[in-house]
Amino acid sequence: MTFFSRLNLQEGLRILSVMQWIPVYLILGTISIISIPYFMMFTRFWCLAVLALAWLAYDWNTHSQGGRHSAWVRNWTLWKYFQSYFPVKLVKTHDLSPKHNYIIGSHPHGIFSYGVFINFATEASGFAQIFPSITPVLATLEWVFWIPIVREYVMSMGICPVSELALEYLLTKKGSGNAVTIVVGGAAEALLCRPGASTILLKNRKGFVKLALKTGAYLVPSYSFGENEVHNQETFPEGTWLRFFQKIIQGAFKKALGINLCTFHGRGLTHGSWGLLPFNQPINTVVGEPLPIPKIKMPNKETVDKYHALYISALRKLFDQHKVEYGLPETQELTII
Repeated sequence: MTFFSRLNLQEGLRILSVMQWIPVYLILGTISIISIPYFMMFTRFWCLAVLALAWLAYDWNTHSQGGRHSAWVRNWTLWKYFQSYFPVKLVKTHDLSPKHNYIIGSHPHGIFSYGVFINFATEASGFAQIFPSITPVLATLEWVFWIPIVREYVMSMGICPVSELALEYLLTKKGSGNAVTIVVGGAAEALLCRPGASTILLKNRKGFVKLALKTGAYLVPSYSFGENEVHNQETFPEGTWLRFFQKIIQGAFKKALGINLCTFHGRGLTHGSWGLLPFNQPINTVVGEPLPIPKIKMPNKETVDKYHALYISALRKLFDQHKVEYGLPETQELTII
């Protein structure tokens, strides 16, 4: 095999690793939702469907009680190809002591949150080596864990529901050395993500700060430089039919699934072509300095506002210290709405 054919093979594997990511969830979800009633009603193997439902009922609370991490799944070679496609890098600025628990605030959401997934739900960027003795957990929408098979898959990567019950359990009943990553801006922030933008939803997002105060978990700001550069997003002009339908579709997805459907595009299978693959742009997730938080069982509004302001200040500082290094102009500001 020549050097160029090996190079093409490696590039092809990187592309496939990215292409499989979202479809795998859809395929696993479809299989589980269709197969269980099918086996129950139309085959002699109804007992398998009953066993699957019995297991789901028996295991229902696991995703809210720490889940089931699999070092094997987190270390799949697949994720290394995924990571090298962009590439994605995890950057440490300060140590995280295993004597404490942490809530890592992740910004911005991006269209698909590639950086936060690779850095905190897999070992492709070397989290265990960069932050030894820290157990990472990535929080996502709770309805994902209602789907058989899919819930097992995401739990194996160290993903949990972004619910108060699940997060409090991890931060109070699993000892120390746990780091829960929350994409604070959520799905709504995805609509703000486009190349050159540095606008995040944070001004009225204070639940994660209240959770930190109730559990005594340290707050850690992080910013993924380049996350907004990997897709172009289209917002059609107000008053047009395209914008009218775009709003209807986005509203329907938001109501049904809690996600915002973005109108986006990227590259195709070959460089320079149009498609839905992300552009090969580096994503650098910089993790900042932990902010010590006191443990207060019932924090009042003034206390929450105080530590929310301190977090915003720390995030702005992190952004300003690293923006030029990762491709943004010196004049670029972090806009918080």
